[in-house]
Amino acid sequence: QERLVESGGGLVQAGGSLKVSCVASERIFSTYAMGWFRQAPGKERELVAVISRSSIAAFYAESAKDRFTISRDNANNAVYLQMNSLKPEDTAVYFCAADPRYDAFMTGRSIEYWGQGTQVTVSS
Repeated sequence: QERLVESGGGLVQAGGSLKVSCVASERIFSTYAMGWFRQAPGKERELVAVISRSSIAAFYAESAKDRFTISRDNANNAVYLQMNSLKPEDTAVYFCAADPRYDAFMTGRSIEYWGQGTQVTVSS
């Protein structure tokens, strides 16, 4: 059974940085758009960033622009989310996602693969 495996979450102070990683199978990584969602307690899951299969296109939520960077590592079948200038409101469980349709990430519906999630906590 194919899956996405996240790592790199943790506790960081406001203003700090954190990088979360997601490793996929070669089949998924080579043909799917990859992205990150997050879900804070009591809130709906929301898109943070998505990157196309070829890395040509990337989209960031307004809350992530100028602070977060999504990237793909072809050698390791991995997608990363580098998060800088973190704020307490960035505290959430971060989920890696994969789907052949880049546009599917805009609604988050019918995403084919989800990771198990990794907790990111930003203290004030």
